Amino acid sequence: MDFELSEEQRLFRDTIRDFVAKEIEPVASEWEATDRYPTEIVEGLKEMGLFGMMIPEEYGGLDLDFVTYAMVFEELAKSWHGVAGTLGSHSLACKIISVHGTEEQKQKYLPDLATGKRRSGIGLTEPEAGSDLQGIKTTAKLDGDHYVINGTKTWITNARYADPLPVLVKTDPSASPAHKGMSLILVEAGTPGFTVSKDLPKLGYKGTESCEVSLVDVRVPKENLIGGVEGRGMQQVLGALETGRINVAARALGVAQRAYDEALQYSRDRHAFGQPISEFQAIQIKLADMATKIQAARLLINWSASRADAGGRVDMEAGMAKLYAAEIGVEVTLDAMRIHGGYGYSKEFVIERLYREAPLSVIGEGTSDIMRMVIARGLISGKDVIG
Repeated sequence: MDFELSEEQRLFRDTIRDFVAKEIEPVASEWEATDRYPTEIVEGLKEMGLFGMMIPEEYGGLDLDFVTYAMVFEELAKSWHGVAGTLGSHSLACKIISVHGTEEQKQKYLPDLATGKRRSGIGLTEPEAGSDLQGIKTTAKLDGDHYVINGTKTWITNARYADPLPVLVKTDPSASPAHKGMSLILVEAGTPGFTVSKDLPKLGYKGTESCEVSLVDVRVPKENLIGGVEGRGMQQVLGALETGRINVAARALGVAQRAYDEALQYSRDRHAFGQPISEFQAIQIKLADMATKIQAARLLINWSASRADAGGRVDMEAGMAKLYAAEIGVEVTLDAMRIHGGYGYSKEFVIERLYREAPLSVIGEGTSDIMRMVIARGLISGKDVIG
């Protein structure tokens, strides 16, 4: 086992860190406070090719290994979770098209998705269907050479910029079990009947939009059915979510790492009773626990990412990484706030923002309890955690 990054990965990380320091850090707190979309930052991400992380080189992408992919999300989330979010759902959609799309779909969409000329997200969640995706009500009925889609999707990241947006639908609402009647269809921006109905206000994770999307008699060519065969949508989504959870875990790690860094520095600078508070045992215990949890999360993420690079399913491994990283992200940001005392509660310090950003990871792309169920299924089926 190699726990160190390669020289190439280190150089790539340094490039990301340099971009973050110059382009994101100076504006992150101000833009986050006003929920401003990071247009200029997105242009920089395009220039670095990061919209093509999950796209094969033959279609113009970077085709990054999953360890590097996770590292990118950690570094971006350290500065501003919302910026990392603009790449998260996009990368998930790109992975779905790269793995499951027809050759025509790949040729049509992937080159522009790789450059960021096109961007994407994924339309899964509905007002009455989140963790239980088989409970979705959005339908797609074949009418000649088009599907007619009707339904509502919510909490859709990149909704205003997605072109196309993969939308999970029921092409056979009567199928039993329900997943056998579910499909993914690519809906292009500007299609009549496809509208972003509202933006959803959020505690954190600002900058990138989260929207409700309405689909009313949306006519989409049948050629936009991902893979060209009905009834495979649920499998396509679940396969992508496995690796998508690696990026969510990495984002949680980035938030936790930044919170720890801020707390460590503050403990050195803040004096009480004639000495830095870092000299007090109570503070040292908190710092030690925080650092240990962060490193354990990083190792879990790199382990699951390495398993993904080796091929095969990583639902259990990614579930473990996402569960642990998300939970310690919440714990670490709260402990960092405690170390800051009253200043941690002030908007003048970055800890307040990190504290608001951390909870998303215990909810997004499967709640922590869903992750526990995924892990348990893997264990019960006999999957080896060590081997």
